[in-house]
Amino acid sequence: MATFAIGDLQGCLRSLKALLGHIRYKDGVDRLWFTGDLVNRGPDSLETLRFLRTLTDPVVVLGNHDLHLLGVACGARRVGNDDTLAAILSAPDRAELLDWLRKQPLLYHDTRHDVAMVHAGLPAAWDIHEARARASELEDALRGPDLCGTLGSLYGALPDLWSPALTGPDRLRFIANALTRIRYCDAGGRLDMGDKGPLGTQTPGLVPWFEVPNRLSQGTRILFGHWSSLGRRTFGNVICLDSGCLWGGTLTALRLEDSRFFSIPCDSRGA
Repeated sequence: MATFAIGDLQGCLRSLKALLGHIRYKDGVDRLWFTGDLVNRGPDSLETLRFLRTLTDPVVVLGNHDLHLLGVACGARRVGNDDTLAAILSAPDRAELLDWLRKQPLLYHDTRHDVAMVHAGLPAAWDIHEARARASELEDALRGPDLCGTLGSLYGALPDLWSPALTGPDRLRFIANALTRIRYCDAGGRLDMGDKGPLGTQTPGLVPWFEVPNRLSQGTRILFGHWSSLGRRTFGNVICLDSGCLWGGTLTALRLEDSRFFSIPCDSRGA
């Protein structure tokens, strides 16, 4: 049995199937983890969701594009010019797919492998146990009766610094930004929602979230996606698995048992 963690799919189903063939994945024997952003911008978002639901016990964490889909579906978000969500929204199994999606976690921590997986990152003020607790708060809200209200309140850059005193929409917005959207922070751990480029292009004073001094999750191995301009890279015990499949890069899997990477080239737009 092997466990493979796979970077952002964004509807690139053909590339996923090619990667599974490359790693000789056996459903029901091996296990798959996914770093989120399962859908959007790529060509096969609907079929990607349907395929993932056929897998045996996959581990999925939600990304910003997954939350965007849920928001569009309930009317809390507008469809963007580059969105490729129409097939999902008009599918006869739409309700089942969206219900499955909203029940997925925002952070997964496997104590056996001593590794955590999140879509974007963690704020410096959280150790892995607090991160799991804060993720559970937003998960409960997404699974609750006011899904649309929750999603409608998640967008915005503030608050940008964690405080246990945060409440209501401000608290959930910070959690969502931290887990599904951050790339850079300042040295004091304040989230920056503006800079999105590769390392070295950021505004002076900003650092990648995983390089904030005294980050409390430093002792945990963390897998993440979201940052395609980083590519497949390892920063100590922090590993980016988004290697830009959607943009003609590669789709990457990491085998947790021996830390070996596997990648296959993706056609432009992830076909």
